[in-house]
Amino acid sequence: MSRFVNDLRNAVRRGELPARFRPDDVRKACPGWADHTYGVFLPKHRQGNPGGCTAYFARHADGTYSLLS
Repeated sequence: MSRFVNDLRNAVRRGELPARFRPDDVRKACPGWADHTYGVFLPKHRQGNPGGCTAYFARHADGTYSLLS
């Protein structure tokens, strides 16, 4: 699993990131990654992504994401 996803999971466990989040929420809770990572990684690894990348997130109708179990 990705180190970035591990950072997100840990931030959710610590209560630093809500269960449903946006890229800016992740940027605040998990600093230190390349700036473009926050806006690109979530959609690239969402359920049903067109590139067939491993899905780590669900994207909701309101534009938020949540971690898949």
